[in-house]
Amino acid sequence: MKPLIAITVDCNFEGADARTQGKLELNWNYAQAVADAGGTPILIPPQADPQELVDLIDGWLIPGGNDIDACNWGDANHPEVKTIAQQRFDSEKRLFNAIHAEMPVLGICYGCQFINVVQGGSLDQHLPDVVGHDQHRGGTLQCYDIDADSKLAQAVAGNRMQGKSYHHQAVAKLGENIKVVAKDEEGIVEAIEATNRPWMLGVQWHPERTTEDPATQRLFKSFIDAAVDYRRKKDR
Repeated sequence: MKPLIAITVDCNFEGADARTQGKLELNWNYAQAVADAGGTPILIPPQADPQELVDLIDGWLIPGGNDIDACNWGDANHPEVKTIAQQRFDSEKRLFNAIHAEMPVLGICYGCQFINVVQGGSLDQHLPDVVGHDQHRGGTLQCYDIDADSKLAQAVAGNRMQGKSYHHQAVAKLGENIKVVAKDEEGIVEAIEATNRPWMLGVQWHPERTTEDPATQRLFKSFIDAAVDYRRKKDR
């Protein structure tokens, strides 16, 4: 059977009462990338009980979204910050704490930042203040240098990759058991991985937007293969 891949979804309230007028949202291409790589995507809303999910799912894709509230690492928000719904962050944190350490996890953009923050790390809140320009947003096509000894390099079968960038924040102080495995040409952190888990990667770019790229296809395939292996271990 195909592995079941949880994809947590975004929340959109737009000033409305969440219980009666709120919306749950996810861009189509996240689920498509999982399906194309051989997985079965399952969309997970904030209302889901993580304890009921952990034995069901075989992997977790954390998609992009708005900014994490800086109160989560003890800072005030930058004026340019547009915070993600706290309901989403809180529910993802509960799921993170509930899953088995061997379950494969792929974080994309916000998902990459989430992995770092939930492990005690912090973020640079507005990259134009750091690099002097705003070219990390808007789908800029960038190139990334990957640590040759990393799980990411093994996953994509190489130490160089490109992707589309849609962010204005990036990993700053590293969380516990997190290491940097890719940077862009300016030294901005573009990928991280957990050192204490077999397959937990976070990429700052959006691979679901470049699925025609062979390295991107290998990344999603490696994620799904890891989920297959995890499912087999569960079944045994």
